[in-house]
Amino acid sequence: MTSLITKLTEAQKYAMSIRPKIGGFPVLAEVLRQAGVLMNRWTLPSCQSVYMMQGGSVVQQGTPLVTGVHEIPVFQKDHLIKALRKDQEGGSTFPEFLQAAWDAGVVGYEAHLNERKVVYYGVNGESYLEVYPEVYL
Repeated sequence: MTSLITKLTEAQKYAMSIRPKIGGFPVLAEVLRQAGVLMNRWTLPSCQSVYMMQGGSVVQQGTPLVTGVHEIPVFQKDHLIKALRKDQEGGSTFPEFLQAAWDAGVVGYEAHLNERKVVYYGVNGESYLEVYPEVYL
């Protein structure tokens, strides 16, 4: 593995070991930020995740949510917010959150780690901005 891949995977392992069930995303984001991740871009439904890091970028391919030909759901901000709150309260797994986001019409999102914000996008340019709290490790 390259040093960037090693740095990313070690940070992910560490973050998952200390991540609380409720409100865990800010902890994960802070660990990744401290490891040099500047931005994380997700593409749904493919579940492709690109990490822009100090020194280069890494792609991580997850299990796609759908295969074949599908109609893209209409962007529904209220359904996205409901999925976010459920995840923040520890009521869903990450794969369940991704599926709920897709079902709410999200085709991608970007987590800007230095700014502590995530922007969720619909296929027609819709967006929803969520700011997450700072954590201290």
